[in-house]
Parts: sequence; structure tokens; C-alpha cells
Amino acid sequence: MIIVIALAVLPALILLYYANTQDKLQREPTNNLVKAFFYGGASVFASLLISVPFMKMGLFPQEIHSYLDAFRTAFLGAAIPEETAKLVLLWLFLRKCKDFDERMDGIVYAVCIGMGFASFENIEYLFAAGSDWVTVGLGRSLTAIPGHFGFAVVMGYYFSLNHFDRYRAPGAGLKMWLYPVLLHGVYDWVAMSQEVNPELGGVIGLVILLFCFWMLKGAQKKMKTHLLADSVHMGGIDEQ
Repeated sequence: MIIVIALAVLPALILLYYANTQDKLQREPTNNLVKAFFYGGASVFASLLISVPFMKMGLFPQEIHSYLDAFRTAFLGAAIPEETAKLVLLWLFLRKCKDFDERMDGIVYAVCIGMGFASFENIEYLFAAGSDWVTVGLGRSLTAIPGHFGFAVVMGYYFSLNHFDRYRAPGAGLKMWLYPVLLHGVYDWVAMSQEVNPELGGVIGLVILLFCFWMLKGAQKKMKTHLLADSVHMGGIDEQ
């Protein structure tokens, strides 16, 4: 049991550690990181408050038989409920957080939320996999976990823009929800398409890996952008 949980959580903790090390100007308190991580775990259950009613209303099917079914399930059953829940928990955590004083902090705390969500979700998947838990765990460590990391960095990037630079980025308040939803929805739509056409499993797997790699590269650029902006601000240089 402990080994299963370790495999489920370790990849997320590695990415969380990586994000925190990129905050080179002023690291966040460890107790904040731990608290935000468990806020992310709570967002798993919060997302059910959206997805379960959606399912009962028939907005997405319980079984996927077509690409339209995959699309509806990807967005209405996963992306919208999960990213909405994560954003709400991120806002609840940061609204009175005195340590949220740099743009990079928004990314770090969003990653904590995202990796908390991914860890608790991963535990559920691995225990449900039975004897295949190693295969499922390794597969998700290369796809789902980096995916949630990428969604989180995008959310945190625009959350910080909305908080610190709203006058320069008036659309950031929408983008911090919309862009993670779009990325998450596309990711799941591609992944769930395998249920419609299993023969394309290898191709779909490769597409997902490339998609995750592209998101990770984008995440690095966004972290560097906020880190540079924080450096300029701390140096007392007028950003204009």
C-alpha cells in the first residue's frame, strides 16, 4: 500500500520541488507549500460538486462510444470541473496569503494545488488498477502528472498577471481559467479518443507525450518571464 502511494505521489512532488527551485529570488515557506498541496487534494472532491451534477443532467456520457462523447466527457466531465475547482481553491488559499508578494509565487502555489490534485487523483487510479498499478503509475508519471503541472503553471502565470499587472493584462482574469480548461480539455479529448479507436493507441500515446513536452517547455518560459519581472521589480527598475 505504501509503495503504491509513493509511486502515485512521488512524480508530483518532484515537479513541485522543481517549480519551487525556480523561485530563485525568495522561496516560499514550507508550511505554505504543504498547506497548498492539501488544498489541491481538496479540489479533487470539490470538482465532483460540478462533474456529478453535469453527469446527472446528461451533459456527458458515462461510456464513450464516439469522438463527440470523448469531447463532451473531456471538457464537461474533467477539464471544466477540475480546473474550476483548482482555481477556486487557489483563490481561497492566496486571498489572505501574506507571502504572495511576487509574480513567481502565483505559479509556485498553483503548482502546489495542481500537484496536490494530481497526487490524490493518481492514488485513486493506481488502487483501481489492481495488479496493473505499476504500469498505470509509470504511464501517468509521463503523461497525466506533467499534464497537470502544465495546466497549473498556466493558471498561476495568469493568476499573478491578474493580481500584479491587471492594468497591463486586462484579460488575465479570464485566461487564468480559460487557458487551463482548453489545454486540459484537448489533452483529455485526445486521450479519451483511444476508447473510440483502440487501434490508434500508439499514435495517441505519442501525441500525448509530445503535447506534455510542449506544455513543459511553455511552462519553463512562463516561469522565466515572471522571474525576470520579479527581478526587475525588486531591483527598483521602472518596468516601463
